[in-house]
Amino acid sequence: MKFYHSIQLNSVSNVTHAFTTRYSGNLAFHVNDNPLHVQINHERLAKELGFKKESLVHMKQIHSNLVHIVNEDDNFHMPRTCDALITNKRNSPLMVMVADCAPILFYDDKQKVIAVAHAGRAGAFTNIVKNVLDSFHLEFTSKIENIVVSIGANIGVCCYEVGQEIYEEAKDLKLGYAVQNRSNSYYLDINKIIMTQLLACGIKKENIEFSGECTCCKKDKYFSYRAQRVTGRFAGVIMLK
Repeated sequence: MKFYHSIQLNSVSNVTHAFTTRYSGNLAFHVNDNPLHVQINHERLAKELGFKKESLVHMKQIHSNLVHIVNEDDNFHMPRTCDALITNKRNSPLMVMVADCAPILFYDDKQKVIAVAHAGRAGAFTNIVKNVLDSFHLEFTSKIENIVVSIGANIGVCCYEVGQEIYEEAKDLKLGYAVQNRSNSYYLDINKIIMTQLLACGIKKENIEFSGECTCCKKDKYFSYRAQRVTGRFAGVIMLK
């Protein structure tokens, strides 16, 4: 399987993580793929990263800002309806699946807490990263300045054209700074919103890392809903060892 990794998280000895690619295979069960093939892809991923497939916690993602605190009832067969997961449990890998939205991995090395979040337009507009960081602080007494954040490949402002109504919504939410007007068309910069929100919450700039790759531009490397509509999902995964 082909992965790419966060430079920040690569330097942490007690964390396993990866961002998968199209070459890793589709990991979603809801996109009309053969369920057996999806199971095989998950089994390969678990073997490559050194965890038990049954222990993987993933989500039924609904483009919300809901954060679930992982508990003993969570496992591969019981995905929660939410768009972020957080835990301090060891050997409990967390997964976020995407095909243009931003997959975000969080880690606090002091309190040993990890999280994942799914941030598309809806997640960015409703500030899911703030809800995740609030959970770090309130549930695990994390200090925001100790958290590192890695954002995987997602659709860039180069390709994310939106309509007038989305532009108006962005302005109403004071996010107009993240919309570019090019040739009488509007283009949304999700990464700019995420960066602004992380900094506003107190994350240090040097603790924020972006992949910088656009899934739509690189549809041969990543699954992209904007480029192909009917497509699979790649993922961000993180686990405390």
